[in-house]
Amino acid sequence: MNAREARAGAAAPETAHDAAPNPARQLRPTAIGAGAVLLWASLALFTTLTGRIPPFQLTAMAFAVGGVLGLPRALRGGGTLVRAVPRGAWVLGVGGLFGYHFFYFVALRNAPAVDAGLIAYLWPLLIVVFSALLPGERLRWWHAAGAVLGLGGTFLLVTGGQGVQLRGEYLPGYAAAAVCAMVWSAYSVANRRYPKVPTDMVAFFCLVTAVLAAVCHLLFEDTVRPDGGQWLAVLALGLGPVGGAFYLWDHGTKHGDIRLLGTLSYFAPLLSTALLIATGRADASWPVAAACVLITGGAMLASADALRAARRRG
Repeated sequence: MNAREARAGAAAPETAHDAAPNPARQLRPTAIGAGAVLLWASLALFTTLTGRIPPFQLTAMAFAVGGVLGLPRALRGGGTLVRAVPRGAWVLGVGGLFGYHFFYFVALRNAPAVDAGLIAYLWPLLIVVFSALLPGERLRWWHAAGAVLGLGGTFLLVTGGQGVQLRGEYLPGYAAAAVCAMVWSAYSVANRRYPKVPTDMVAFFCLVTAVLAAVCHLLFEDTVRPDGGQWLAVLALGLGPVGGAFYLWDHGTKHGDIRLLGTLSYFAPLLSTALLIATGRADASWPVAAACVLITGGAMLASADALRAARRRG
């Protein structure tokens, strides 16, 4: 898409998205968006391999890699593409990418990691709920039920079946985690407002996020010089879960089944745990098995529309 098309598409009414979505046409972009979930599954493993690199420094480095990854395609039309993209898309893109990570790190600094992570991981459920606000979308009971099952599986996975005890002194951390969930779910759903903005723009969103993360690093953290293995881990993060995944998610949320993508997102912590188990960095347990059943069942329930569309196409 060239800059003129991007500008015209941004200014034109989104009449195509006012009608009910076509499940058959959504299959391919939904599959592309689900690729981001697969990449996010490697986040925990690659992060452990980065050692003691501070969070904002790591975010700046990984997003810089992710931005450079898509820069050649984004620059094909020169600077006209950047000027053609509406201001709202810039605010949404940078706000979503940077805002999520900023509030997540604030939450981890002010609350136990398990509690903060569980609250932050409300975003897939919120995506399913917020999708009802989109033109032409209808939230069916099986979509909500599938998302709730996925949340239950994630709860078992994160807590190890031990439950959580929310405490008043961690309220600022809990609030930041809740904002984190709201930011990412709102970004994912509101991204549907800009279907004509090319996914190539994610490169610039990543680079701006890297700059903002670098500023936070200089303000709040001490720099750690990575060694050879840590540089490779940072490169893997930028090519995968903290970079490349956002290109796939952008395309999926703009053109795919947003409700199904929200439910499928619960596979990320499950696959992440499975990967840690496979590499000897975590142990298998009954909560993992139970989480597998709940998340898989929830995904199958929420994907009823897509499965029917696939059968019709077959």
